Amino acid sequence: MITLKQLRYLTTLAEHRHFGRAADACAVTQPALSMQIRGLEKDLGVMLVERRHGDVTLTETGLELARRGRTVLVAAHDLVDFARLRSRPLNGGLTIGIIPTLAPYVLPKVLPALQRQYPDLRVELRETQTKTLVHELMRGSLDVLMLALPILEVETATVALFEDPFLLAVPKDDRRPEGTIVSADDIDLARLILLEEGHCLRDQALAFCAGDRRDKSFGLGATSLATVLQMVANGYGITLLPEVAVDVEARGERVKLLRFAPPTPSRTIGLAWRPTSPRKCDFVALAQIVVDALGARGETFHDQRLVLRRAPRQRRRNSP
Repeated sequence: MITLKQLRYLTTLAEHRHFGRAADACAVTQPALSMQIRGLEKDLGVMLVERRHGDVTLTETGLELARRGRTVLVAAHDLVDFARLRSRPLNGGLTIGIIPTLAPYVLPKVLPALQRQYPDLRVELRETQTKTLVHELMRGSLDVLMLALPILEVETATVALFEDPFLLAVPKDDRRPEGTIVSADDIDLARLILLEEGHCLRDQALAFCAGDRRDKSFGLGATSLATVLQMVANGYGITLLPEVAVDVEARGERVKLLRFAPPTPSRTIGLAWRPTSPRKCDFVALAQIVVDALGARGETFHDQRLVLRRAPRQRRRNSP
């Protein structure tokens, strides 16, 4: 009988395509990982890995076993969660993935509230871009995500937390007075500063600001809102700033904030998790803590329905 350890080692090797990096990811030595893979090949009577100097290639059987193995590992993870939940909600461990345009502004309010209400909960955080978070959620590395909805690539269960309106941040010497109402047509795309490729906030800003002009080339993007606001404050351009970040990034008189005419551009912030996860009650409790901790920024979500979003069906390439 193959073991979950063997499956984890194989799926990690399939991801990294290198014995050394896979061993580091599994926190074991390279010989130990290699021995487990060879044992798996012996138990199954098939070759799973083609070993060449400095390179690893999985056979067709190895790739298919790794794909199915990921499903088994996620199911085993959910099974353990199911057993732990029989005691009480939000105990043990919880791994939360969060996008960088939320983490510095939401977590300082949410984490203390979470610790006060659930002192036995052990929280682990992963801050990175949406694409990576979704990938790690579906492979079982993360329990729940806090990010901008919707997620279209995969099937997830979600709950909306609050709407996060955008404001136009301009240098403080801009001729328009604070609070001026502006529209997308008032945005000079030549001066628009964006986050780098991969940030969903960049795509949302382009969708509103550029419209039919999205084919226009934009300069290199910054890696954080803090950097973008520094550039705006020093007169290098303008940007769209989520309201959730205003208290941190626009404090003092560094920049001037202008509001948009209705319908105001915004992003929907919510939680997302695997539909197979048994921890729905945990995520509902977490959602309420987030809304309560942010106070007036969000509406209570008690009356909102949990939504199962299905990814659009895509045709497989090279399917038999």
